[in-house]
Amino acid sequence: MAGELEGCKPLGGLLSGLAQQAFHGHQGITEELLRSQLYPEVPPEEFRPFLAKMRGILKSIASADMDFNQLEAFLTAQTKKQGGITSDQAAVISKFWKSHKTKIRESLVNQSRWDSGLRGLSWRVDGKSQSRHSAQIHTPVAIIELELGKIGQESEFLCLECDEVKVNQILKKLSEVEESISTLISQPN
Repeated sequence: MAGELEGCKPLGGLLSGLAQQAFHGHQGITEELLRSQLYPEVPPEEFRPFLAKMRGILKSIASADMDFNQLEAFLTAQTKKQGGITSDQAAVISKFWKSHKTKIRESLVNQSRWDSGLRGLSWRVDGKSQSRHSAQIHTPVAIIELELGKIGQESEFLCLECDEVKVNQILKKLSEVEESISTLISQPN
């Protein structure tokens, strides 16, 4: 039985399936599907603990966003641990993480966002050509266009028109935000 769970190719497929399920939201990938496709000879009661161990290792690596030095230290510790993993399994996990780290990290970052993000910003200064009051014609106006959206969804656009007073208010608020950030960054922990 232990030899049946040692194979490199099925383990790579298992890690891919676990990543698809845990990090990319593919709920159709079930324990039974993984077992029947990758380890058909292994009974479910023996497959479950192995699956849980691999899921835990993958989640630990992903949640810590391990670089390759951290990964090697972690996997070495796992190989020396009682009931841990084999050197061959550690090699497969390392190879998997090296090729999937970026996609998994992007997925985790996207899942952690609650609201839309800023995708684009453009601005220009125009002269006002129409107004209810003739004194406001030909005054400078800032046009600010924001592109907002979540990854995988269509963008929304927000267009703002600001006179000189509003631009100065925005700049003042941005300076206050910058000052607050600088204060927070410079505080010792």
